[in-house]
Amino acid sequence: MTLVSIELNEKHFKKVSQLVYRFSGINLKNGKEALVRARLMKRLRALGMGSFEEYLKYLESDRGGKELSCMIDVMTTNKTSFFREAGHFNYLREKILPELKGQRLRFWSAACSSGEEPFSLAILLIENIPQIKSMDVRILATDISTKMLNKARRAVYEEGTLRDVQRLLLQKYFIKVRNQQPLAYQVKDNVSSMVQLTWLNLMDSWPMKGLFNVIFCRNVMIYFDKPTQQKLINRFWELIEPGGYLFVGHSESLSTISHKFKYIRPATYRK
Repeated sequence: MTLVSIELNEKHFKKVSQLVYRFSGINLKNGKEALVRARLMKRLRALGMGSFEEYLKYLESDRGGKELSCMIDVMTTNKTSFFREAGHFNYLREKILPELKGQRLRFWSAACSSGEEPFSLAILLIENIPQIKSMDVRILATDISTKMLNKARRAVYEEGTLRDVQRLLLQKYFIKVRNQQPLAYQVKDNVSSMVQLTWLNLMDSWPMKGLFNVIFCRNVMIYFDKPTQQKLINRFWELIEPGGYLFVGHSESLSTISHKFKYIRPATYRK
């Protein structure tokens, strides 16, 4: 069967957009049709289907719940890296950590993708909190993609993705698990044990009860429309302790959103 000529028409695109928005809050704007078609073709091939009409009927059937998650997986862009947007980690180390005096510290990496962000955070905390072993420090890491969470749970990364990790940190916190090219390294247990990886759709109810000192939600809101961004920021406000911080991506801004956070520096806000 050849799938090359399969058409994603306007009706199909609208239906896919509605399903994705309703499930994940991601706003597939007009002009994204070619991207959506290319990514959904992967699912049609995997399922052996010959049309988008067939695929959409399957999504709406009783058996389509799992496939909806697979569709969201292929629709989301999971670009990330260790110590990405290093200014946030520098500010955390230099300004925020010295202010945190309690024995209980909580961090949340919302939309953690394949784990690089929360593991970077864990390494930074171990490096900069001398008494961390005697403290109650936890990092919650959540994502909507089961595929990315499974990769994070394996915590194995090829050499190219570790280019921003200092050599000393690579030696201290990673174990080489593949010697042939490309080399691969696994995050050590003392780092991964600090991170709780959990599936979470940011559009659903949140089970967390306690407050967080710092929340990272970076390069996520660019996929949401303004009403969704507004709701999300208000929900973050409720879960951050007084004086706590919210980091967003440098390509994102809260300037067009009504919120109570105090602007500190680019992509950094404080309650």
